[in-house]
Amino acid sequence: MQKILVVEDDMHINMMVCDLLSHNGYATSSAYSGTEALLLLSQNSFSLVILDLMLPGKTGEEVLQELRMTQNIPIVVLTAKSDKETTVKLLQMGADDYLVKPFDNNELLARITVQLRRSAPEDNSETPNALSFKGMTLDLDGHDAYIDGKKLGLSKREFEILRLMIPYPQKVFTKDNLYKSVWGGEFFGDDNTINVHISRLRAKLSAADPCQEYIQTVWGVGFKMKV
Repeated sequence: MQKILVVEDDMHINMMVCDLLSHNGYATSSAYSGTEALLLLSQNSFSLVILDLMLPGKTGEEVLQELRMTQNIPIVVLTAKSDKETTVKLLQMGADDYLVKPFDNNELLARITVQLRRSAPEDNSETPNALSFKGMTLDLDGHDAYIDGKKLGLSKREFEILRLMIPYPQKVFTKDNLYKSVWGGEFFGDDNTINVHISRLRAKLSAADPCQEYIQTVWGVGFKMKV
């Protein structure tokens, strides 16, 4: 069961939030000051922290700063301030999300669900840590490729191009496909960026395996792995 620490000095609000969480399948602990919160966090393991800012002892901002020095636990801040400057500062200090008081219970639950989902460890049991094509092995953990044991020394973009294309060797990737997937933006017809990276990638592949062609140009369309 996931355990959530509720840091709120108002006893009524603290109990209300804990009851809400308990009825929705979470285990809870309460802290009524910043100092108490840091003590509990040093002694226990929590899945998430709900943190009020106006606290006796150490303020919520101080708790947030100290906690971020040692832990990466999700933190949802409760604040009475809704101005943009305050909320931006909170996010810059390390808050993962915030809610302005008074808040809706369903919205609080939804935000907690999102943060717990984001922080959950990925299940890699079915995920391969390498891709292979012809004599090449793409090391997904080490972010590089090898041909017959020779390291290719790929740049980040060159690696991402291969990681995109190798699982689909029959697919022709247009320049628009490549740019959106590898560069993460809209393609505005700048062929030079993609052409330069493909050219450098081909040169590295050819230097390691001169007898084999790995990337094929499909004229007027794009590129595919050479099957």
